[in-house]
Amino acid sequence: MTAEPGTRTGHEDVGSSFAPPPDSTTPELVLCAVDDLLAQAWTTVADTVDGRVFVHRGSVLDVVAQAVVSPANSYGWMRGGIDAVYARAYPEVEQNVRSAVLAYHGGELPIGEAVIVPTGEAEPAWLISAPTMREPGERLPRDTVHPYLAARAAFRQWRDGRLDQGRVRDLVHTIAMPGLGTGFGGVAPAACARQVAAAWNEVFTPGRTRNGR
Repeated sequence: MTAEPGTRTGHEDVGSSFAPPPDSTTPELVLCAVDDLLAQAWTTVADTVDGRVFVHRGSVLDVVAQAVVSPANSYGWMRGGIDAVYARAYPEVEQNVRSAVLAYHGGELPIGEAVIVPTGEAEPAWLISAPTMREPGERLPRDTVHPYLAARAAFRQWRDGRLDQGRVRDLVHTIAMPGLGTGFGGVAPAACARQVAAAWNEVFTPGRTRNGR
């Protein structure tokens, strides 16, 4: 499903407190792109994985979701790219991410791990910080698997994570995800899409062959 720019993709009548059915085994994932190349790459994920995966051509901020994914750096600084967009939209979120990274990971969140923090807003209520690079603005090598590691960490956070309010999977029905490493990181959109699909299969349909790494 592809939404036109400016539309709000998701469940219009669902607020941040919505909980998926108890037997839900995957979140609804909305893959967001503000450019054609990434939007086209994202369609290959939606077309090939099992689950509720959709494409939105437009800003991640347009999506009705309970959580958004931040393709962060390991230190939680949110000063560039989509992270700067998040920090402007959710003024409390950068401090929340940095506090969580300090409290649970000694100040550096390893690539392959993720934290979930409140945005300080009603919707989306949560941000999943899953680093694609160690240093802010780092250029990633062509053979990087960091988008795979970041996506896998975000999906595992949904599947296994717990908050004071309960299980993440009971609090988050829809996740909005921008490109992972496709901005400053320089990852090709097609490579990012393959790796996100591989991460989805790793976490949610482990019997399928992984071909994105």
